[in-house]
This record gives sequence, C-alpha cells and structure tokens, in this order.
Amino acid sequence: MRRPQFAAVLVALAMALVACSGAPAPTGPSDLSDATVRALGFGNDWNWKQQVTPLELGVTHTQYSLDPDEPTEARQRGEGILANNGAIWQNIHLMGFGTLNPEPAPGEFDWSSLDERMQLVKETGGRTVLTLCCSPDWMKGGQPGQTDWSELETAPEPAHFDDFAALAAQAVQRYPQIERVLVWNELKGFYDSDKNRWDYEGYTELYNKVYTAVKAVRPNVEIGGPYVVLTSLDPGSPDSSDVRGPWGVADQRALDVVDYWLANNVGADFVAVDGATATRNETLAEPADAAARKFADLTTWIRARTQLPVWWAEFYPDVPSDQQGGATSQASAASTLAVLAAYAQSGVSGALLWGPQGSDLGFSALWTDSTQADGGRPTPLTAPWQWLVPRLEAGHVAIGHSPTLPVLAFRAPDGMLVVNLTEDPVNLSEGDPLPPWAVLLSQRAP
Repeated sequence: MRRPQFAAVLVALAMALVACSGAPAPTGPSDLSDATVRALGFGNDWNWKQQVTPLELGVTHTQYSLDPDEPTEARQRGEGILANNGAIWQNIHLMGFGTLNPEPAPGEFDWSSLDERMQLVKETGGRTVLTLCCSPDWMKGGQPGQTDWSELETAPEPAHFDDFAALAAQAVQRYPQIERVLVWNELKGFYDSDKNRWDYEGYTELYNKVYTAVKAVRPNVEIGGPYVVLTSLDPGSPDSSDVRGPWGVADQRALDVVDYWLANNVGADFVAVDGATATRNETLAEPADAAARKFADLTTWIRARTQLPVWWAEFYPDVPSDQQGGATSQASAASTLAVLAAYAQSGVSGALLWGPQGSDLGFSALWTDSTQADGGRPTPLTAPWQWLVPRLEAGHVAIGHSPTLPVLAFRAPDGMLVVNLTEDPVNLSEGDPLPPWAVLLSQRAP
C-alpha cells in the first residue's frame, strides 16, 4: 500500500482537523498546545494501555463510492484521500451495495461492475476483501435473467447453496487480488421468526460449502464469518445475555450464532461481527467511550472462545439524540475515534468503516459526497483516521483515559491525538477549554 511521508500526513492533519461541534467541514488546524498538554497532565495517573495487537483499518464501498460516472475532480479528491492512508483493506460486495448481479442466469456472467470496483482498489493501493453476499435471484426463487433488487436481502435456497459456493469460487479465481472473504452479510434472510432466533444451522451450512469451494481453488484466501450483528438491548429486555456493560446488554440470540458457528464450521481464518453503540431502543451511554466499551467487551467475549483474529466488518458509532450525526459531524468523528480506541485496547485485528463516501447515513465518512461537483473533500474524521491507520497497523499506539475528565488520547512514538468525548467544553486548569467533540494533535513525541 502506498504510504506518504510522515510530514505530509501531519500537514494534512493540521489542515483538516476541526474543533467546533456541528461544523460542516474541516476549516483549520487544531493543534494540541503546550498549555493543554500541561493541563491534561499525561502522567502516571492516566490509565494507559498499549494496543493488544496490530489493528488494520479499512473501508467497505457501498452504493456510491468513487464510481467512474462521478464528477472527475470530486472523484479524484476522494481517490486521493483513500490512497493517502485512507484504508489498508477495501471491501466490495459480490452483488449489491454498488455492484450488479454477477450471474443473472445460470452460467451467464456479468463482471463489469465488480471489474470497476476491483480496479478502484488497485489504483488506490488497497488490499482487497470480498463480501460473498448477495445472491442472484434464480438462487432464491426468482426468474433467471431477472434481478429484483427488493429481494437483495433474501438468502439463497438450500438447494442452491452449492451454486452460490461455485459462484464464490469463480469470483476469487477471476480476481487474484482478493486476499480475504467475508461469507454473507449480517445473516440476511437467515432469521427464523417462528423460533425467534437466527437460523445459524442454515447459515453455517452455506458457510461450509463456500469455505470448501473457495479453498479448493484459492487455498491462500482467508475466509471468515459469521458476520452477525451483535445487537445491544436495554437491561431487562427479553433475550438478554449475561454480557453487559454501561452500553447495555448483548442479545443472546446473536451470541448463540457465534457459539454455534465456532463449534460447527469446517474451517475459518478469522471471526467477523458487527454492531452499533446504541441499543435497539436507541439508548446511548455517555460519554462516547462508555458507549464504545461495547466493542471491547464483546471482543473480549469472542477472544475467550477462540484464538482466531477478530474483525468488526461494520461498526456504527451513534451520537446523542441532540447531536447531528453524519459525514461532516464532529460528534460522529469523535465517537468513531472512541470505537477505534476500544478496538485497540481489546485486541481487534481488523475493522471496516461502512460507506467511506459521505451520504445521508448518520455516521462518519472519509470524504464528502463525490457524486456532487464540490464533493470528495475531507471530513472531520479524515485526518485523524489517516494519522492512526499506519500507527495502529504497526502496533505502536497506547490508549489513555483521563482519571477526571471525559478525554481520550492516542499516544504514538511520534505524536498524540486527544479527543473530547462529549458535547460540552472541557475546562482545564490552564489554557483554553477543549471545545465540544474536539480532536487535537500534538506533532511532537509525547
């Protein structure tokens, strides 16, 4: 992957960070001043923890993501961000989320949209993940030659599991750049309403067929699952588990998927899961690191069951109800950084940011909507993310929490990021307060 020189990263970071809640886009530098460093007192009273294992960050391209028909200058700006430590891994779906039906009828293939996305990954210096979802209509009861996108999330019928596995094998043969695959997406179509639980038996049968077919043609491709949503519930909710924290309670039905899959898969190279910080009833713990602790607690739960690396295939850092989340939201950027800290502290090996191109989703992105002529520009998350990508990959980051203030810090040998985890200014004993959701950089070794 192409890497810029450290000085160039610092220049980009200084130009892109903002410290104002609700700012539409980065407007200027937010340096961590000497006075702020003294006031925060990064001493032994801080709770510091070195990251457990190298953490590789990436993105998942969705419906619109630097596509050839976007305005040229906007697309090129976005490509520049992506290539400049925007992602180690880039994830593409086999069908849907920006790609067309690859096998509209049995034996009739259309790889055109996948070709375009694969070329984007090559041109921006990424490593390739393929999510093996979703399936052509004829595999799930539809007519050959037709694509009903309203049925995208319908799972293939068991009689066509072998057909889907064969398609997966063809895809990894066609694209040698694929290094890793995720089997299916959030168990779409595998929920059994009558039993009030996931059909983990059916999913694992599909997974095993795909694993066997892909390994037969590309033994070096790493394969993982079960890609289940680890939902949070409010305490006292039905289906609650014993896994809980300030963020809520884990849904036992999702944990059962992980346990069954671990016990019954024919092989795996990593575990993949996803989730959000808010509960199903949209309860959100505050400050942001309390909400993000969910990801650390559930990673710890997984790591107690397996030595496989843990990947978060999707993650959704929610913001308080009185804050506006989204690509240009400083609150979303700070909340996302809190999740990255939880990952680093708990031993996550990989994490993929869903939708790096700004859209109407209420979560962070790395560039503004490049379907617009003035798009493709940095967001409040862009520069801190780019700063962290190579440092977390190298395993050189320590995570620190203040003993008295809602402040988070990432400390590397060559600098430090400080994050205000709340929507309120943080008053310090010296210097200016930390603005709401501020992200500040020290360009010197701490």
